[in-house]
Amino acid sequence: MDMQEKRALGGSGLEVSVHGFGGVPFGNLYQKCSDEDAKATLLAAYNAGIRFIDTAPFYGLGMSEHRIGHIMRPLPRDSWVLSTKIGRVLKAKDPALGIDAGPFVDSHPMEYIFDYTYDGVMRSVEDSLQRLATHRIDVLLIHDVDVWTHGSEEARAAKFKEVMDSGYKAMRELRDSGTVKAIGAGINEIPATLEFMAAGEFDCFLLAGRYTLLEQAALDDLLPLCAERNVSLIIGGPYNSGILATGAVKGAKYNYEDAPAEILERVARIEAVCNRHGVPLKAAALQFPLGHPQVATIIPGARSIDEIDQNVTTFTTPIPEALWAELKHEGLLREDAPTP
Repeated sequence: MDMQEKRALGGSGLEVSVHGFGGVPFGNLYQKCSDEDAKATLLAAYNAGIRFIDTAPFYGLGMSEHRIGHIMRPLPRDSWVLSTKIGRVLKAKDPALGIDAGPFVDSHPMEYIFDYTYDGVMRSVEDSLQRLATHRIDVLLIHDVDVWTHGSEEARAAKFKEVMDSGYKAMRELRDSGTVKAIGAGINEIPATLEFMAAGEFDCFLLAGRYTLLEQAALDDLLPLCAERNVSLIIGGPYNSGILATGAVKGAKYNYEDAPAEILERVARIEAVCNRHGVPLKAAALQFPLGHPQVATIIPGARSIDEIDQNVTTFTTPIPEALWAELKHEGLLREDAPTP
């Protein structure tokens, strides 16, 4: 893969680098990332040709957006593409009362409320513009309308109705005004993505973990519909929470939990094929999604210059066509899956 390659993001008129940057680590996910390391990491990514940056108010309760805005402000605004999200509105909170930042450590002293209404979207975008120190958001995504976040199917359905009855109108207006160039949703589930596509007109979707070297169910309905409607996918979680990076080792993670035996066995077989062709499993996993023309970019995260260097090496590792052919022959990759 070529680090300098760019692809169109649906019909939005935007072009994004095929290798993007996921801003979750800058919110101090699970461990602290210093301001100095964040700056060095993001500038290294930019200099390597990584020009699509995704973040969200939730990441560190504003910290990821704040850091990205501060770091990127001196650079030409048209040289990079920014994505952030709506769904959580942040409010200042006295740290003495306790801050619940979930998996983020040392977050900003804030709390959030879920708000997918018209007013909530407008408030969220205005706040994000200030934290990011910019006049526009290129890609605006609906965040976390799923059962895992809201606790039940009933609660998820209520939030879906709220955003499509109210917040979606705000997103359309923001796109029409030029404050936003593309709209979509960040989803972990294919059925939920299809539900959004049936309910509105979107440019792109951030799909996490559901089109990978392990999983290609998106080829059944989602990707053909994306092609029909000129909708692009942004692929998050290309390693399925880690196992496609670590291999089938003890404690390997799949969908944020210890991988079950059948997944460990399948990954071990995939890795054996990769080894026969002299290709690291991680390289095949990172590059595979971009074989499909509807996939515009992938967004692995990083918290150090070394991790950026590793991502670049992984992304540019040559992969012979024979590797993909053997994976298909062994039933480890769908026959109809396009490959890089």
